[in-house]
Amino acid sequence: MSADYLLKTEPSEYSFENLQRDEVTVWDGVSNPVALRHLREMKPGARLVIYETADRKSAVGTGVVVSVDSSDPKNPAVKIKAGKALAKPVSLAEVKANRLFADSPLVRQGRLSVVPLTAQQYKFLTGA
Repeated sequence: MSADYLLKTEPSEYSFENLQRDEVTVWDGVSNPVALRHLREMKPGARLVIYETADRKSAVGTGVVVSVDSSDPKNPAVKIKAGKALAKPVSLAEVKANRLFADSPLVRQGRLSVVPLTAQQYKFLTGA
């Protein structure tokens, strides 16, 4: 089974609603070396949680990796497909309060825009 990931987005730049409208997009604009490494490691079929920053600071929806082109290591082209909106957004406060995330980069490296998730973390965020 593929690893799961959380992708952070600034809703004023590209919201989950934009992704749902577009259905498929290339996830780009990532510059952090650790986040880029996570993008390069993604495999088609990987499950995604979309997290909106700014005022929302919540996991709001799901998606899936369609394809990964890592031929340019500084700018991997990861095509993602929109999933469903979460029945109830999961706030950063709820994440921080859950022991599942004690060692997660989501909590420890707050500015990291691509974060690997364990299956248990994915389940907590999505209820699936």
